[in-house]
Amino acid sequence: MSLAIEIKELYKEYPDAETPALDHLNLEVKEHNITGLLGPNGAGKSTTINILCGLLQASSGHAAILGHNAQTQTAAIRGIIGVVPQQIALFPNLTAQENFDYIGQLYGLSKTSIRKKSNELLERLGLEKHAGKRIGRYSGGMKRRANIIASLLHEPEILILDEPTAGVDVQSRAMILDFLKEYNQRKKTVLYTSHLLEEAERICHDVVIIDSGKFIASGTPKHLIDTTEDCTSLEEVFLYHTGHTVRD
Repeated sequence: MSLAIEIKELYKEYPDAETPALDHLNLEVKEHNITGLLGPNGAGKSTTINILCGLLQASSGHAAILGHNAQTQTAAIRGIIGVVPQQIALFPNLTAQENFDYIGQLYGLSKTSIRKKSNELLERLGLEKHAGKRIGRYSGGMKRRANIIASLLHEPEILILDEPTAGVDVQSRAMILDFLKEYNQRKKTVLYTSHLLEEAERICHDVVIIDSGKFIASGTPKHLIDTTEDCTSLEEVFLYHTGHTVRD
C-alpha cells in the first residue's frame, strides 16, 4: 500500500524549551486508511500536524505528503489536504454559510461549487437548517461539525483532524465518526488525534503512539492489543507504553 504521509527523523526544538518537541520522529501513514496519532499531552501530536500542514518549520528532518515536501512545497500540499484544528477556525460573527463562502474563495472555488458542496455537507452533518445562523450562536457540537465542513469544501485527498470530537455531545460524536468512516470509504486518507482510545480502537485501521516527541509503537489496534503483554484494549496498550503518570 502506498504512503500518504512519511516522516523521517523529524526534529523540532522550540526556543527556551528544556526538551525537543519532536525528537527524531519517524512514522508512516498508509494511503486510504484512517490512522490515529495518539499520545499523552505534550507528546508532539500538534507539532507534527502543524509541520505537515506547513504552519511550522521543523528544525531538521523530513516530512512528505503524497510525495510533496511539507517544508518546501506548501502550495501543492494546501490543495490536497484539509485541516481541522482543535480550536474552532471560523468567524463567530459570520453565519456558517458566510464562513464557507469566504473559505471556499481562498481555495479558488467558484460560488456555485462552494454552495453545492456546502449544502451537501450541511445536510450530511445535520446543519442544513442552521446555515444562516451565526457561528457564535452554535453549540459546541455544531461548531465542531461546521469546522469539519470548512476543511472539506475543496474535496481534499487527505483529511487531518486534531481532536475533532473534544467536548462534544454523544450524538455529535457519533455523527462525526460515522462521517469520517464514510469519507474514508471514498478512498480518502484520514489522520486524526484523539485522547479517546475506545473511539480510536473502533474506527482506526492503524494507530501510531508517540511520546516525548518519539515514535513508540504502531500497527492495527488488534495487533497492538494481541502483542502487548496482558492488554485487552487499546487504552491498556497506550498506558503500557506511556505510563500512568498524569501529564500537564
